[in-house]
Amino acid sequence: MSQTADPPPPERRDRPEVQDVSAVRMADVSAKPATARVARAEARVTMRPDTLEALHTGRLPKGDALQAARVAGILAAKRTDELIPLCHTLPLECVAVDFRLADAGTLIIRSEVKTTAPTGVEMEALAAVTVAALTVYDMCKPIDRDLVIGPVRLLFKSGGRSGTIDLPA
Repeated sequence: MSQTADPPPPERRDRPEVQDVSAVRMADVSAKPATARVARAEARVTMRPDTLEALHTGRLPKGDALQAARVAGILAAKRTDELIPLCHTLPLECVAVDFRLADAGTLIIRSEVKTTAPTGVEMEALAAVTVAALTVYDMCKPIDRDLVIGPVRLLFKSGGRSGTIDLPA
């Protein structure tokens, strides 16, 4: 059996004046001043009313889903730079994850993330509520296979050049 050689690699252009405009790159924030930044995000998890009651009273097979989801959300915010390839590593000063019942079948998860840095914490706030919602899903799925996550959205951000964005809740 004869082996065929791999074709030669395409010609590389390492000249500085030729750049691949489609190449991904991390934003350069080195010249930006560190400012106080805050972001808030929200995720909704819709489920059957009896599932929400079991969640609220801590009667799920895997235990207290809200406490597990709170910790998971905080950890996700702290590790966003490991989950999203081009996010900067940020010194988070505060991460809060809270829950409220919107109606008989909807859980609202909200996060608030704070830092003083040259770039914002929107991705950290969104990661917190998303992973918290996934944790609720995981812990509720033994009794309810019809859970729905969404929407997930940014509610508020402040700090930096773009100023404050406050979206209706």
